[in-house]
Amino acid sequence: MCEISQRILILQLNTILIMIKNLKYLLTLSFLVSLFSINANAQVKKGDLIDGISAVVGNEIILESDILEQQNYAAQQGAAKTDKCEFMDGILNNKLLIYTAKKDTLIQDRTSAIKEGALDKYNQIVSQFPSEKAMLDQYKFRTSYEMKNAIEKMDIDNYYGQQKYALITEKVSITPNEVTDFYNAFKFQLPQVKDEVALSKIAMYPKLTEAHKDEIINKLKKIKQDILAGESFENKARIYSEDPGSAANGGLYTNINRGKMVKIFEATALNLQEGEISDPVESEFGFHIIQLVKKSGKQYDARHILLKAEPNAEEIAAAKAEMEKIKEDIKSGKITFKDAAYKYSDDKNTKYNAGIIPGEDNSDRLEKANLNATVAYQIAGLNKGDLTDVFVEEGQNQKKAVTIMKVNEIIPQHSLDLATDFERIKGFALNKKKGEVLDKWVKEHLPDTFISIDNRYKDCKFKEDWGKSAIIK
Repeated sequence: MCEISQRILILQLNTILIMIKNLKYLLTLSFLVSLFSINANAQVKKGDLIDGISAVVGNEIILESDILEQQNYAAQQGAAKTDKCEFMDGILNNKLLIYTAKKDTLIQDRTSAIKEGALDKYNQIVSQFPSEKAMLDQYKFRTSYEMKNAIEKMDIDNYYGQQKYALITEKVSITPNEVTDFYNAFKFQLPQVKDEVALSKIAMYPKLTEAHKDEIINKLKKIKQDILAGESFENKARIYSEDPGSAANGGLYTNINRGKMVKIFEATALNLQEGEISDPVESEFGFHIIQLVKKSGKQYDARHILLKAEPNAEEIAAAKAEMEKIKEDIKSGKITFKDAAYKYSDDKNTKYNAGIIPGEDNSDRLEKANLNATVAYQIAGLNKGDLTDVFVEEGQNQKKAVTIMKVNEIIPQHSLDLATDFERIKGFALNKKKGEVLDKWVKEHLPDTFISIDNRYKDCKFKEDWGKSAIIK
């Protein structure tokens, strides 16, 4: 995770960057799963404070558990420091952003959409367990309502915090001279860059034969007949559906906003009567039968059973043969890799960018240690400009893709340097400058915001004067 690792690195620079670090920890969506894991594994010792209010910023509450979870998550990510006061300082900043953001008329209220997205996340998590009860037991939530609320709150806070931070820092820019000055000041504190590689790819999904498509369609037709004969759609979905987001929930999606699902799914569902089941339809995910459960205004509930269009050995072999021909055309100069990616690739993330695979920091560099095993094996021993063998990997939507890659650059481990890593250093320098702007904004808004901090934190040496006399406007 780039945000996390970057923030840990920035921690080494100065106290301004520490504030940004804490902000990004809270605003990282992957924190959700880690939070649940922490809750599940935490052991309360005799005499420990289970939970309680540690601070209030405006009408935003900070619980003791919020700080503990941030500490634990930082430790899991390899942070050198996990001081409770430091994390309280960061969370206070975050809550001030969130509190003011919710009152800011320039920030669009997207609460309804966020709640829908949170429900999708909940369903995705459910799909990884044999039952909803098993999931709730694992994550130590008493009810589904409680867990859904936890996800919603985190996502709403993430949204408002990000939006306010963006507004505060939107006009911050940095000059090449400032980047150079930053580098000269902090070059001995900047992190080492590990072995990296820049790659481009062309990926194609094997085409199913008509006979194979008919086989899948006929299976769905048989399932539909069984349901019409009296069997439960929900049970059939749990048994047969290959949609990880809904199978465990009987194929059900609720409160779907129009435009949210892929077009063929939505068009099919909305052309049904309530309770009616569609014939099999094909989407980019595979083949479905769909049942409209309820339609109300701009929202609807629907169930579906998905069978993924997994290619067989014959279809994969045909795709490999086609890719081998493309590879030979590239090697012979008949077509460039860039043009071949645009013409043949099914990978939406790369085909319009010369096939280049983006790194987590939006550069074209990928840390070798983070490559999946298949890709790492394919590029092993290759030099700059070499093409991999044609191979099979898991592509978008977990579909098998026949792929070739090109090695654009090989970057050995090194210390950050202006000549080769200007953009990365620029990012660090820009974050520092944004931190200074944010710091100024916090100081300006402290006098106008009610803040109360529990006495457990009275001895903390906060960066800001959070313990000031509260003023309520």
